[in-house]
Amino acid sequence: MSIPLYIADAFTNERFKGNPAAVCFLEVPQTESWMQQVAAEMNLSETAFVTPGEESMGLRWFTPVGEVDLCGHATLATAHILWESGRLPHTEQARFHTRSGLLTAKLNGEWIEMNFPAEPPEGAIAPEELVQGLGLIPRYVGRNRMDFFVEVDSEETLRTLRPDFALLAKVEARGVIVTSRSNGKPYDFVSRAFYPGTGVDEDPVTGSAHCALAPYWAKRLRKEELTGYQASERGGVVKVKPEGDRVYLYGQAVTVLKGQLEA
Repeated sequence: MSIPLYIADAFTNERFKGNPAAVCFLEVPQTESWMQQVAAEMNLSETAFVTPGEESMGLRWFTPVGEVDLCGHATLATAHILWESGRLPHTEQARFHTRSGLLTAKLNGEWIEMNFPAEPPEGAIAPEELVQGLGLIPRYVGRNRMDFFVEVDSEETLRTLRPDFALLAKVEARGVIVTSRSNGKPYDFVSRAFYPGTGVDEDPVTGSAHCALAPYWAKRLRKEELTGYQASERGGVVKVKPEGDRVYLYGQAVTVLKGQLEA
């Protein structure tokens, strides 16, 4: 059985930047163990599995070691491939049924606009493994249903951070988002995201992290629309607009591989 498989770099318009995601189009659902094996074989931060549906497509995301509840970059990559491959007309909205409810995406000029749930952090006590793993005293610590959220004092501190991933893997959360105010234009804030407990020490660009970053910085900076830069080695740009209990994420994507998975 041959299954269409693509890899696209998300939150960038340059190949080999942003965050690569594999996108696998299934005619019928497959078992979780099979999807997990494929994700481990791809060895990317996420592999997306798409199944057909009448009003919305099924969409699930797997890291090399487990399934996740929410993933922005693999959703962006999936929508991009749907339009580029002709599976969906450019004028039609992409609708996905996921573990985080209905997610939508549509083309907005050169950008893809995604409608995601807001995941604002609430103040929390930092576990010892978090403080030691980051090697600093945070300016602010919060968490949402998925991640711990840490603000540090400067972009320089954020960019030079060298975490102890073994310690961060012991933190009882999906991962740790670290952020600071940007040094200046064109970005409002910068971030990095660490998920050693899910097999991804540092995620290149994390859409779901911006579901927390957007409401946090919108309130701090008193702005309705912001631009964030995730300062990983590959780097990527995410524009955000929080609106009530939702967040609009704007990103770009570029295809780097088209093939067939033999299964």
